[in-house]
Amino acid sequence: MAKSLVIVESPTKAKTLSKYLGRNYQVLASVGHLKDLPKSKLGIDLEHNFEPHYVVIRGKSKILKEIKASAKKAKDIYLAPDPDREGEAIAWHIAEELSDSGPRIHRILLNEITEAAVKRAIKSPSTINMQKVNAQQARRVLDRLVGYLLSPLLWKKIRRGLSAGRVQSVAVRVICEREAEREAFQSEEYWTITALLAGESPPTFPAKLTELNGERLTITTEAQTTQILHDLNQAAYSVSNIDQKEKRRNPSPPFVTSRLQQDSARKLRFAAKKTMMLAQRLYEGIEIGEEGQVGLITYMRTDSTRISPEALEELRGYIQDSFGASYLPAQPNTYKVQKAAQEAHEAIRPTSVKRDPESLRPFLEPDLYKLYKLIWNRFVASQMTNGLDLITQVDIRANQYTFRASGTVEKFDGFRRVYREETEPSPENLAAEEDGAPGTNTSLPPLSVGESLTLIEGEESGIQPKQHFTQPPPRYNEAMLIRAMEEKGIGRPSTYATIISTIQDRHYVEKEDARFRPTELGTLVNDRLIGHFPDVFDVEFTAKMENELDGIEEGEKEWVTTVKEFYQPFMKDLASAETNMEDLKGKEEPTEIPCEKCGQLMVVKWGRHGHFLACPGYPECKNTKQFTKDEDGKIEIVEEQVETSDEPCEKCGSTMVVKRGRFGNFLACSKYPECKTTKPLKLGVKCPTEGCGGDLVQKRTKKGRTFYSCSKYPTCKFALWDKPVNRPCPQCHSPFLIEKVRKQAGPKIQCQKEECGYQEAS
Repeated sequence: MAKSLVIVESPTKAKTLSKYLGRNYQVLASVGHLKDLPKSKLGIDLEHNFEPHYVVIRGKSKILKEIKASAKKAKDIYLAPDPDREGEAIAWHIAEELSDSGPRIHRILLNEITEAAVKRAIKSPSTINMQKVNAQQARRVLDRLVGYLLSPLLWKKIRRGLSAGRVQSVAVRVICEREAEREAFQSEEYWTITALLAGESPPTFPAKLTELNGERLTITTEAQTTQILHDLNQAAYSVSNIDQKEKRRNPSPPFVTSRLQQDSARKLRFAAKKTMMLAQRLYEGIEIGEEGQVGLITYMRTDSTRISPEALEELRGYIQDSFGASYLPAQPNTYKVQKAAQEAHEAIRPTSVKRDPESLRPFLEPDLYKLYKLIWNRFVASQMTNGLDLITQVDIRANQYTFRASGTVEKFDGFRRVYREETEPSPENLAAEEDGAPGTNTSLPPLSVGESLTLIEGEESGIQPKQHFTQPPPRYNEAMLIRAMEEKGIGRPSTYATIISTIQDRHYVEKEDARFRPTELGTLVNDRLIGHFPDVFDVEFTAKMENELDGIEEGEKEWVTTVKEFYQPFMKDLASAETNMEDLKGKEEPTEIPCEKCGQLMVVKWGRHGHFLACPGYPECKNTKQFTKDEDGKIEIVEEQVETSDEPCEKCGSTMVVKRGRFGNFLACSKYPECKTTKPLKLGVKCPTEGCGGDLVQKRTKKGRTFYSCSKYPTCKFALWDKPVNRPCPQCHSPFLIEKVRKQAGPKIQCQKEECGYQEAS
């Protein structure tokens, strides 16, 4: 009997489906996209409606050949890549390659990988959604046009190797604009005055000065502060007003992609890229003891807060049994649907709420456990009752001044028994926190109107004046940047992780204290792109393009029309930039700094890592120096920090030092140029060849590809492409692991021995 063929994206997903479908089905993995635009040329026919010319991706021919061979023998063919635009495009490319298979080709969507969901999808297959495919094609063509046509301009005008992205460059712009706001910010002085008071009953509590004669009081100088302190000398303090009210705290909806990335960044300190890689593994399936391979969460790229009726029924039963009736609302909580949300999808949730985090802990790596627990807690909390707080605000009179103290008492925890919100503090909240102002969690004693209060005297108490200065808007961290991109319509939640990763990989932005700041290169490229392509890299224009792509998916817009409307003005801007953009490659700025090697006055030039000082006598004199500029624009030379090695030079015996070259760090003799000995930098990993005793070092092929080999080559010829990680395998005790990088799945740490099978997220 002929088997049916099921094609998915990843081997892990294939393993999970094979377990559910049994021996009458063969499950193969495409391992991501099989076809794409060619790397070596534009691949778009500009004369014929931007028709893309797709080619089989290098290294994928063998996979495609196996799929075709199996398809010829299959009873039915089910295409099951992920249920999003990229997955639809993968399914379409496979269907095109199997076009002679005719009506036997079906499309199935798996929002969760459970036995019931898989069998349900097989029973009710659909066809490929060409509107979704065309939305993906439009995005791919737009991105290729910008990247392929604009990058040569940047190579010509600034330096080789630069690239621009239709969406990534706008994300860089947002970061650059925040930096410009910070640089333009004028700090202003202000003061706060806090009194530590006691009523008839404990505890003591702080109150902040807020009003003078019933009007809001702003204190801007030390002289003003001194006068107020004089006015308050010997003042009597009494309660003038007490305002109490109950406030309900509502639970948040279950996670959508952007909120998962934000909360994971805040609570777990995970980068968006790491969050999505871990979530992918939880979705595709994890080995869970006797259950075997099980998909633990629903699909992680979604903007819908919908919960299936079956999952909702199971969740309400779980809350009733685990927490009691007081934690279960009479009716299920409902949440506002975001604009353009795909309601065919569900929120990110556990595939079964009965798999609580603690029961899965023995089977999950620590980071997988943390992310699963976050998702599980948020899902359970979303259908629990509201929390209830009692908020008290007390006004205190002291002569003509009013102080205010606030406190909050939690009367009923509700959903907070499972999940507590963490939001990114606003600049105002950060300022209040820095003020030392009484917060809403201050514990207040029982008080009554008219009650006299005592000022607690002492070195750390009494009336406490404090000087402050207003702070510039904070730089974005990952959670804040994701929120900003979502609010501004830059990209879509499924692309945020890639955008953030790409702009760092291109060295346009870097992290400083976990917050993004633009590099000198990023600022320079951003200024040029905005100046010469005011529409293409405009935030509102980018958001409009995302809405256009949504319109294509909804069948409201033709993809060729969208591309054409973009292409024509873009080409006009490109032609103008070719002529008018400043050429930095050959630009030199004179200075008054003499070269200590030959005496000529050094010049400022532009290079791979930004501005640097160079001797104009090059190539006879190759002296260069790094520099910074002070507030007045004066050049300050940065002295190079020399990192020495324990290894002596094998030719002259001098100390070897760590140098940085175009292919990374290496060891060089400190007596250069008298001695030109260089050596690869050891990785701290011993060669595994028995009896060798060599060290693994990083090297490059003639074509520039990195590989790792034994330092005793050619005596020992051990080599591998994947970066060694100096940790033994916990499963088979191999002396080191390797970092395997895959285009779709990203980097993974795994055992260097294929037969072992151990792997973890990088």
